[in-house]
Amino acid sequence: FYPGSSIGNFAPADALAFLRDLHLHCAGREDSGLLIGVDTRKAKARLDAAYDDSLGVTAAFNRNVLHHVNRLLGTDFRPEAFAHVAFYDEAAGRIEMHLEARTAQTVRLPDAVRTFAAGERIHTENSYKYDPGAFAAMLQAAGFDRVRCWQDDAGDFAVFHASAR
Repeated sequence: FYPGSSIGNFAPADALAFLRDLHLHCAGREDSGLLIGVDTRKAKARLDAAYDDSLGVTAAFNRNVLHHVNRLLGTDFRPEAFAHVAFYDEAAGRIEMHLEARTAQTVRLPDAVRTFAAGERIHTENSYKYDPGAFAAMLQAAGFDRVRCWQDDAGDFAVFHASAR
């Protein structure tokens, strides 16, 4: 069971490698398989709005990365000095999230100092979206068979079960 759609955080080649590893863990076990959810491709405007929501929830989530880096590494990022930038790259089939320096700034790292120019971005996340047929093919390429797919009425997400025989 691999809940949610976090498989989308892997680049497709890495997702395939991960699915192959999962298949190795399942193979040889009677009636073993994988239950996994994926986010599907949607209109660019919908995805852009979802990842740059008007309440700023995703922006706060994205900036929280810098709070964690400060805490874990002792850096001095000022999260409020970075703007949340998110957009759907239709050709790549993924959302990209970035943090963009609002002004030129210098950040103290454990063993160095890093200067960010105004407008310079830190790429924080990708979230790949899958056509159900393409994801079913990926499961088969990973060694799974008897792939079944269920979707919500709007087709916004898909849940797959695949056998590991």
